[in-house]
Amino acid sequence: MNPLLKRQIRKYLPEDIRESGRLDDFIDAIDKSYVNSDNQFAMLQRATMVSSKELSEASEKLKKESDAQKEIIEKLKNVINTLRIDGSEEESTLENITTLKLVDFIDNQTKEILRVNQQKDELVKNLEKQNQELNDYTHMISHDLVSPLQSIETLTQWLIDDHRECLNEEGRSHVDMISDHVEKIDTLVESIRKYSRISRTSTEKYKLDLNNVIDTILREQNFGNNIRVSIPEKLPKVFGETFSFKELFFNLINNAFKFNNKEEKSLELGYEDKNTHWQFYVKDNGKGIEEIYFEKVFVAFSKLENDYKSAGMGMAIAKKVVEMYGGEIWLESEVNVGTTVYFTIKK
Repeated sequence: MNPLLKRQIRKYLPEDIRESGRLDDFIDAIDKSYVNSDNQFAMLQRATMVSSKELSEASEKLKKESDAQKEIIEKLKNVINTLRIDGSEEESTLENITTLKLVDFIDNQTKEILRVNQQKDELVKNLEKQNQELNDYTHMISHDLVSPLQSIETLTQWLIDDHRECLNEEGRSHVDMISDHVEKIDTLVESIRKYSRISRTSTEKYKLDLNNVIDTILREQNFGNNIRVSIPEKLPKVFGETFSFKELFFNLINNAFKFNNKEEKSLELGYEDKNTHWQFYVKDNGKGIEEIYFEKVFVAFSKLENDYKSAGMGMAIAKKVVEMYGGEIWLESEVNVGTTVYFTIKK
C-alpha cells in the first residue's frame, strides 16, 4: 500500500480503533492484496506490450518474406518476357538463356518459393501458438486478480459498517478513496478479461441478427433522455457470435454518448453493402478527435482524457473484433463537431 495512504489512515482514525489492533489486521490485509494485485496487473501489462512487439516483428518478417517472393515472381516474368521476344534457339543463346539453364533456373526458383512458403507457414503457426498462450495467460491472471479486489472491497465495507460513528469526514473520504481505487482496478481487469475472451469465442459462429444486439445494448444501458438515436429498422445479419458483436457495438455506442458534451446528443448507426463486406458506421455529434490521435485511440490502455474510471480498452476491443472478422476499422472526426467510426465485416 502507498505509505502516505497508510499513514493517513492511521492518523485520522479515532484512537480506540487504532489501539484495538483490528486496524493493523485490516491495513495488512489491504496491503497484501493491493501489492499482489498491483504486481499481477503490471505483469499483465508487460505481457500485452510484449505481445504487441512480437506481433509487430512477425508482421515485419512476413512483409519481407512477401517482398522476396514478389522478387522471385518478377524474375520469372522477365524470363517469360525474354522468351516471348523470339522462341528461336539462336535468340535464346544471344540472351544467354539455354534450355538447360532455363530449366535449372525455374527449378531453383520453385524450390526457393517452396522454402519461403514453408518459413511463412511456420512463422504463422508459431505466432498463433504464442497468441493463444498469451490469451490463456491473460485470462488466468485477470481471473486471479478478482479475488483480492473483492477482499479489499469487503474489508473496506466492514470498516465503514463497524466504525462509521468513529470516522470523521476526512476519514470517510480516505475510505472512499480506497473503494475508488478498487473500482478502477476492477474496471481494468474486467476490460482485459473481455479482450482475452474475444479470441476464445471466435469459433462459435452462427447467423446473428444485429437488430437484437443493438436493442439489447440500448435496453441494458441508461444513456439518458436527451439523446436522439437513429438506427435502420432492418440491419443485416452477420455470421458471428453474440459476445464479440455486442462488445463491438457497445463500445462504439458508449463512446458516442460518453464523449459528447452537447445538450442535445445524437447517435446515428448505418451500413452499406460493399459486395464482399458489410460496411457500418457509428456517427455522433460529440467532442470530436484531433487527427493526430486517430491511430492512438485503437491502442490498448490508451486514453485521450484523464478519465479516472476508464480502462482505455474500448476501441482496442472494437478493433480486435473487426479484424477477427476480416474487416478494417477507421474514423473521421472534427473537433467540436463530431466523430464517425467506420468498420467493415466480411460476409
